[in-house]
Amino acid sequence: MDIIRAGARPSGKGPEAWFTGTVRIDPLFNSFDPARVQGAQVTFEPGARTAWHTHPLGQTLVVTSGLGRVQREGGPVEEIRPGDVIWFAPGERHWHGASPNTAMTHIAIQEVKDGKAVDWAEHVSDADYSV
Repeated sequence: MDIIRAGARPSGKGPEAWFTGTVRIDPLFNSFDPARVQGAQVTFEPGARTAWHTHPLGQTLVVTSGLGRVQREGGPVEEIRPGDVIWFAPGERHWHGASPNTAMTHIAIQEVKDGKAVDWAEHVSDADYSV
């Protein structure tokens, strides 16, 4: 058993290469061999969002507060709220973030495959975000 105490891991700023706007990442857990799952609490300030990306084994988001947006490639921009659970299939290109006027926090859970949990692509344009 391993207990990771609240506040034992420092918050980090979401890297500009992967995010637009102000994003805070609070690591929750990383996998211990042979497990592959990892998770983080991610807080997006209004208008902040991820870049387009995929996950080799998929991703689950659990919205805990605020109002957000998600989109899978080729689909509409969807509104997400506290209690919503979003699943992106392996390799499904997508983005997620806050609404234009309200912050949003979610827990992101994904698995590591061959040392990677995510493949990042280009930033989401303002035009695509505002649709």
